[in-house]
Amino acid sequence: MNQQLRLKLQRPARYTREEFVRAAPNAEALAALESWPRWPGGCLALVGPEGVGKTHLARIWAAETGAVVLSREAPDLTAAADRPALLEDADRGVAGEALFHLINLAARAGAGLLMTARSRPCGWPAELPDLRSRLNAVFVAEIAPPDDAVLEGVLRKLFRDRGIRPPAEVYPYLLRRMSRSVPEAQEVVRRMDEAADGPISRLLARSILEAESQNFDLFE
Repeated sequence: MNQQLRLKLQRPARYTREEFVRAAPNAEALAALESWPRWPGGCLALVGPEGVGKTHLARIWAAETGAVVLSREAPDLTAAADRPALLEDADRGVAGEALFHLINLAARAGAGLLMTARSRPCGWPAELPDLRSRLNAVFVAEIAPPDDAVLEGVLRKLFRDRGIRPPAEVYPYLLRRMSRSVPEAQEVVRRMDEAADGPISRLLARSILEAESQNFDLFE
């Protein structure tokens, strides 16, 4: 397709192993997920900052294990009684009694509980003393902030999702200058796509980053 006529399209998120960028920062998390169902007590907390791939990995696990995806506001204890379960953003507030029962259910044969969060369970609020002790004992796997390999993979995926094929020089240019986070990569790609009248280029990347930073010394 001629890039001058490129349609502004974006594919919906696809949580597959093929779409996940494997690298050192997420190696611990991958190994931990693949060790199910041998998690201590049947539980694992997948922890890391925004945008590092917690949801992506969790959804892969849920699809491969047949796990039920629970609502944080009203988790279905019956559905989690005899099968694996996924509870996302568990640090953002789950009824204490429900979380206590979910952790207990996870120890049953054929069950299990994967929780995603930005912080370790030992720091989550817990009014019930028994819940506090269980959270302190939850097995934790962390995803570290992205390195260059992860960020380049993320950039390539984000451009691909929008039907864009930038020249090779765009990637090292962005990696040397953008903030080191996946949300920043998402924002940069979005702005480049929206600003493009023609082919994506290094010059366009420069104009987007320059507008964001207002630091012209960066581009000398």
